[in-house]
Amino acid sequence: MANQRHVDILMRDGVRMWNLWRQEEPGARPDLSEADLRGVTLFGDAHLADMPMVNLGAVDLRGADLRRATLFEVHLSDTDLSGADLSDAHLKGVFLERADLSDADLNGATLDEVALPEAYLGRADLHDAHLRWVNLMNADLSGANLSGAHLSYANLSGADLSGADLSGAHLGVGTAPARANVRPADSGGIVAGRHAVLSGADLRMADLSGAELRDVDVRDADLRDANLNGARLIDVDLSRTDLSGADLNGATLIDVDLSGTLCTRTTFADATLIGCNVYGISAWDVTLDGTKQAALRINPPGEWPVIAVDSLEVAQFLYLLLHNETIRRVFDSVTSTVVLILGRFMSERTAVLDALREALRAHGYMPVLVDCAGPANSDTTETVTLLARMARFVLADLTDPASIPYELATIVPDAHVPVQPLLLDGTTTFAMAGDHWLAREMLPMIHYSTPEALLATLQEHVIVPAEAKVAEIQRDRATSLLRNSLPHRPLQGS
Repeated sequence: MANQRHVDILMRDGVRMWNLWRQEEPGARPDLSEADLRGVTLFGDAHLADMPMVNLGAVDLRGADLRRATLFEVHLSDTDLSGADLSDAHLKGVFLERADLSDADLNGATLDEVALPEAYLGRADLHDAHLRWVNLMNADLSGANLSGAHLSYANLSGADLSGADLSGAHLGVGTAPARANVRPADSGGIVAGRHAVLSGADLRMADLSGAELRDVDVRDADLRDANLNGARLIDVDLSRTDLSGADLNGATLIDVDLSGTLCTRTTFADATLIGCNVYGISAWDVTLDGTKQAALRINPPGEWPVIAVDSLEVAQFLYLLLHNETIRRVFDSVTSTVVLILGRFMSERTAVLDALREALRAHGYMPVLVDCAGPANSDTTETVTLLARMARFVLADLTDPASIPYELATIVPDAHVPVQPLLLDGTTTFAMAGDHWLAREMLPMIHYSTPEALLATLQEHVIVPAEAKVAEIQRDRATSLLRNSLPHRPLQGS
């Protein structure tokens, strides 16, 4: 129970007498617990309410005027501060467990290391408030205005932010809203915060692991290097957010708007992306190992017909092909005119390379060179194979072959493009591994005495046979597709 003398000093004599008494008796430990302090004014023209070590547990402070008040290590657990004015107040080390701050005005207030677990701050005005190291675990912030608030290192675990406005808020640098925007339900499950606004919020390095965000507006937010490991995002607007370096390992994104989002070195490993809009997404060095992807929409919201793909990597490429005529022309040009040249072109053989390039260009081809002078490795082989799959045919100069045998051993069975081997007279070739030399993609070896002799017969001995082989492979592929598309008919008598 409260000390009545202490209550009388504050309520009857006012804040100035309270401060004077505190100065005269610094060792006193004021006890105002469970007192009725409704409408009290702790704001004066000349003095601030300095109330260190005051016990205000379960006090009724409804509608109290605490503007610019300074409260240091005050116990306000279970206190009713609904409708109180705490604008520009400074609270440090204050205990507000289970306190009722509904409809309270905390605009511009500084709450430093304040404990607010399970507090009720429904519809409270916290815009531009400073909430560093504040414990809001399981607090109810539904409908609260947190726009522009600073929540660095705040603990929002289990907090209910449904309908809250966090536009322009700063939640980054170590914020720990694990299960932010959520509140445990009676069933033991999680009810996500609906209609919350986080647009423009600073969430850099924020810990949102395990969070469930449902029907939340996070447009234009900064989520660089944020931890969204295992988070569930359902019907969330993440358009134009920066997710660079963010960790969404194992996260679930359903009907999330990712249009215009920046994803550089973002991790989606083992994540689930279903029904998301990825129009205008910028995805570079994205990790997609084990990612489940389905129905990713590549056209702008509201545009028909809806075009969906099952791969984030394919999405950007396909959209460019559909809507960029220049890209289509380039793609058609690449797939129809690229000739991959493999060889070991040391300084004395650059003349061969340059002449071969010019001759191919003159015939309308786009030469792409891979110099195989270095040792073979998996990265080189993979790069060469990818280039070969894009090429119309491959020219492999086996003079001083170096690693070329290893490259061809992969290209021939995997790329399915014609390979024309070339060999300078007076040199010896190598033994191809296995049966690759006899593969149908391999053309007969062409021997040449000089670069000039090779170029003189390039059209007749190289280009014409290579193009004939291209046509043969395309016919075989078309026949195979047609055969596989026909219905299977059982044999008679079976």
